[in-house]
Amino acid sequence: MNKLKAALVTLAAMTALSGAAFAATTADEAAKLKSVLTPLGAEKAGNADGSIPAWDGGLKDLPVSGAMGDIPTEIFAGEKPLFQVTAANMAQYDALLSDGTRALLKKFPESFRLDVYPSHRTARASQAVYDHTFANATNCQAIDAGLSLKGCIGGIPFPVPASGAEVMWNYLMRIEAPSIEYSFKNIVGNADGTHTLATRNQISFQYPFYYPDATADGFKGEYAMLRFNTLEPPFKAGESLVIRDSIDPGDPRKAWQYLVGQRRVRRAPTVAYDTPDFVASGANYFDEVQGLFGALDRYTWKLVGKKELLIPYNSNGFIGASEADAVAKNHLNPDKVRWERHRVWVVEASVAEGKRHAVPKRTYYLDEDTWLLSLMDGYDAEGKLWRTTQMTPFIVPAIPATIVKTATVFNLQANTMSVIQALNGETFKVVPQKPETYFTGDAVAAEGMR
Repeated sequence: MNKLKAALVTLAAMTALSGAAFAATTADEAAKLKSVLTPLGAEKAGNADGSIPAWDGGLKDLPVSGAMGDIPTEIFAGEKPLFQVTAANMAQYDALLSDGTRALLKKFPESFRLDVYPSHRTARASQAVYDHTFANATNCQAIDAGLSLKGCIGGIPFPVPASGAEVMWNYLMRIEAPSIEYSFKNIVGNADGTHTLATRNQISFQYPFYYPDATADGFKGEYAMLRFNTLEPPFKAGESLVIRDSIDPGDPRKAWQYLVGQRRVRRAPTVAYDTPDFVASGANYFDEVQGLFGALDRYTWKLVGKKELLIPYNSNGFIGASEADAVAKNHLNPDKVRWERHRVWVVEASVAEGKRHAVPKRTYYLDEDTWLLSLMDGYDAEGKLWRTTQMTPFIVPAIPATIVKTATVFNLQANTMSVIQALNGETFKVVPQKPETYFTGDAVAAEGMR
């Protein structure tokens, strides 16, 4: 373990204790963002054997052809895998595999594999995001025992994290465009290997934390707003859902649902945590959407440290594939999923005292360069692996950022799969900001009654 990594792990251990607030990063620690760390907080240097290269500013030039809206559908064209990981040789790569990846290799030995490509540290952001991240390092604080934050805006809140909660806030406040629109499908993989379209939807997302004129002092706490309309199947067409999420644990998620048959909008307070996701026919929980979706208060968050892992990465090619090519019988098509070796932060989540959750323990793996969730493993009350999630991150130069939308949740005990917000064959655009009144139950009601 190098000196920087040892210092980060020691710092995490020292501050893992709960409390009213976690101290902001010192000026000396923040200065590393301009030297040994990338502007977003990753180790700038490569690893010992060179299989993870040094970060040199990220990918700057991308092809303009083959785009799906604002998503380039091919990067590193013609590059071949360095090697494959299969059930037969997985022991050779055991240290680089998560529990969930091992389980899938064992469960589907004839069809599931990892095609491992050269690692490319493509992550980059705008100078404004870098500047905000640098300011956040010394100004942002985790408060309310890590369940909220203050003093940050427009960038990664905790580029030098000191707790598991801070790492998870980095994911919840990950880099996004102020406003985007896209269409997506939720696909359920049944135990017999067949697929069912749960819903197809058109969604608008808005991120006030990344408004160009936002300030830390003026930020009101709502960091994500969404509104979507269901397009298919016909019996659900016209249904709508609005969600607004806040950093304030005393101001829980606001959600409204419009049901065509009832012709009215109703509050939907259960659209959160471990409520089965009706948008995906109940095949996953609401907090498994986009890997992690919602408040942190059901768990305590332990920062384990950092390790090297094989994770899906630079997945523009997967996103650009057709649904038929992207989704195989029991898992994603290995021909379309690009895996790379990267350093990840490891965070363990355990149900907090006095709380409940259907998944009592989870382990999250987050890419150090982007703070994006890469993999998640969920365990049952007996400590047995129950669920595993794969994320497929892709580059959007129009932001610029690497982002994630699609989460594929495998229920290893029920032998089912839920591909949440599949973008294959759909559209994705960075768009001008909408009035925040668009993201309200009243606005949905007004349109629904026309």
